[in-house]
Amino acid sequence: MRTGRPLTAVAFAVALTGLGAAPAGASQGGLEVYPATTAPGAAVTVDTTACGARGTASGDASAVGAGTFTLAPKAEDTDSEDTDSAGTFTVPASAQPGTYEIVARCSGGTLVTGDLIVSLAGAGGSPGARMPRGHVETGVGGALGPDPVQTAAGVAALAVAAAGGTWLLHRRARGDGI
Repeated sequence: MRTGRPLTAVAFAVALTGLGAAPAGASQGGLEVYPATTAPGAAVTVDTTACGARGTASGDASAVGAGTFTLAPKAEDTDSEDTDSAGTFTVPASAQPGTYEIVARCSGGTLVTGDLIVSLAGAGGSPGARMPRGHVETGVGGALGPDPVQTAAGVAALAVAAAGGTWLLHRRARGDGI
């Protein structure tokens, strides 16, 4: 939406200052979370390039209840100039569904964040996801129980009642009186 007013120098300076204060996103060397959507009880891996070559970081997943963890250079990247630092943590089984911010602070002071989504469905059948089993206890039905003799007696009683009702309706229709 354009207002037609030029951007003032003060507004431009405030906009630039605000850009520098935001934590880096995953595309800018921020914190990447794998899988981004998971279930309670699952392991999560985070990684970043923001800490530089052979950089380390201290991770914080206390928002989801997992506490702190360490990010270290990946073993296969130790000879490379552009290394990733990675770490893992486990989402507690008691974690509630929602979106949680995971934070890592590089040893150089750079702060990076990433989002973790906890879902009961998880990411395609995560280890923590469980499907319901068994029957639903609604309190309705089951009065006769699973006994086949009682079930047969109930069916017979209904058949006798239906036959008697049909016979009475037939007599009434013929005018025989009841």
